[in-house]
Amino acid sequence: MRPIIPDYLAEALRDVEPDTSGEPAGYIPELAAANPERLGAAFAMIDGEVYGAGDIDTEFTIQSISKPFVYALALSDRGFDPVLAKVGVEPSGEAFNEISLESDTGRPLNPMINAGAITVHSLAGTEGLKPRERVERVLHGLSAFAGRRLKMDEAVCVSEMEHAHRNLAIAHMLRNHNVLTEDPRVIVDGYTRQCSVLVTTRDLAMMAATLANRGKNPLSGEQVVPEPVVRQVLSVMFSCGMYDAAGDWATQVGIPAKSGVAGGLIGALPGQIGMATFSPRLDGHGNSVRGVSLFERFSSDMGLHVMEVPAAARAVVRSHHVVGSGPNALRVLQLQGGIGFAGAERVVQEAMDIPPADVRVALDLTRVYSIDDVARRVLLEVARRLTLSGHEVYLVDPESVMPDPYPGDDGRVMLVDHVDHVDRADLHATFAGEGQGG
Repeated sequence: MRPIIPDYLAEALRDVEPDTSGEPAGYIPELAAANPERLGAAFAMIDGEVYGAGDIDTEFTIQSISKPFVYALALSDRGFDPVLAKVGVEPSGEAFNEISLESDTGRPLNPMINAGAITVHSLAGTEGLKPRERVERVLHGLSAFAGRRLKMDEAVCVSEMEHAHRNLAIAHMLRNHNVLTEDPRVIVDGYTRQCSVLVTTRDLAMMAATLANRGKNPLSGEQVVPEPVVRQVLSVMFSCGMYDAAGDWATQVGIPAKSGVAGGLIGALPGQIGMATFSPRLDGHGNSVRGVSLFERFSSDMGLHVMEVPAAARAVVRSHHVVGSGPNALRVLQLQGGIGFAGAERVVQEAMDIPPADVRVALDLTRVYSIDDVARRVLLEVARRLTLSGHEVYLVDPESVMPDPYPGDDGRVMLVDHVDHVDRADLHATFAGEGQGG
């Protein structure tokens, strides 16, 4: 059978190829010389599978697409409070190179505009790093997101520094407000090197997939940054990643995204996919013309808008039935799918209808593939309250999708790997109850 997704991507590229509007970034000579006909698109799944079509292995500089990833590194290295004290999270509604600073503090409005990204670069790595060590930390971190060692394009770096007057002006203003505490030129030089890292469309898709996979690289298995950092980064990408086109993007495409003036564009949909496109011609916002068109199509064709969430809560309870009769009867709540708060609330409703006479109750997780933390706590509270009501509670969890199944004080669950094993629970069960940490 012919592969489906690469054929779909190739068709999408053919459809946007005739659009020759826009121009490569003209204010940096090395970028202005880019081949405007380059075109590629790649999907990276959170299991590590990568699909692509077009020029997905052509190298180009990462530019502003580095911003969310270095923001993630800074949050991971320094912690949330020190970073948020220096850089806000409010959309600026302005172009990427505007001098958008809070009037009273001089703090940049968000990390996706240049003022914020320059500040974030200064916060990468542990405090006290020398400039060269900080650049190496950034390069190492970006490489971890990509799953391979990346390198910098020195020619682009030199070209950009020769025309970095506006970024230098921004940095001097940041230094004037004590947002930056080092030589502004040194910081801008490091930030320019950060933007000069060479990547491919395939790399960018994998980097986006690492964000979509809660900070774990799907290929290497490395936890590049902690999960809370990923939530922060994706939130800022959604509201600020496309600069003064962020509102249109959020409503029409609905995927946390980031663009770069070399023509790259990424999107990360949590729990599903990392996406990337490459086409050097830019629109007036500095975003790839063809890339934007491709993302609009991907979102529409595949229902990828973050607000298009299926109403799955009712389907969490696959069945609610009784096995056997008399004193050996077992009431089984068979659950399925991925369970979040809304799904767990549905289980609460079902549990409230369990008659007191049904002493033995089993929560069957055999068909469940994921449980988020709030759902885990709700289900364990269900088990605890059933225990307090005089029920014997069994947790059928052969794949251990429920971590740390401790139901709290006075709660007790018996773990079995199959409903049929409930009658042999005295031999095969592991107890989660008194004396265990939660």
